[in-house]
Amino acid sequence: MSTSVYLASASPRRKELLNQLGIEFSQFSVDADESQLPNEQPHNYVERLARLKASLGVELGYTDRPVLGSDTVVVIDNESLCKPRDEADFTQTLKRLSGNTHQVLTAIAFASKDKILSCVVSTDVTFKTLTDEEIKAYWLSGEPQDKAGGYGIQGLGGRFVTHISGSYFCVVGLPLYETEQLLQAFLRR
Repeated sequence: MSTSVYLASASPRRKELLNQLGIEFSQFSVDADESQLPNEQPHNYVERLARLKASLGVELGYTDRPVLGSDTVVVIDNESLCKPRDEADFTQTLKRLSGNTHQVLTAIAFASKDKILSCVVSTDVTFKTLTDEEIKAYWLSGEPQDKAGGYGIQGLGGRFVTHISGSYFCVVGLPLYETEQLLQAFLRR
């Protein structure tokens, strides 16, 4: 695909994944309010944020090619788990994920001045049962601090995963197949 896009994200993981698609892009970050609205369902929340980030890119003047916005959230018991606020929040999150299956939702959106198109990809992830020592050591590694749900499957956190059903790249932060398909649909509209 020879098209060029803007990536409205500072995420190094999304940058690496977009490179894997062979799509030319320029990267910038947007300052979006990522607060979840009262009673907002996780699917709606993550899609709203992806659409917001893409739209903010357009508002900032990135209008000569499509703007890609994306957001990822970890969900357990229909509750969105965002980046950990501190070690106590992280520990509580990992104890909830321990020995259970959760969902990772990644929303992607392409926007221009006159249109926006988005979708949400869901992947089920199962964790082994974690010990308190494993949780503490993982926090001290520094990896979980900036990750939705407090872990990175592509890093040290991958060793906790016993099963995944769906897109691995959704869990990392940008589902490759769906991103390419959505871009093609966006360009056809």
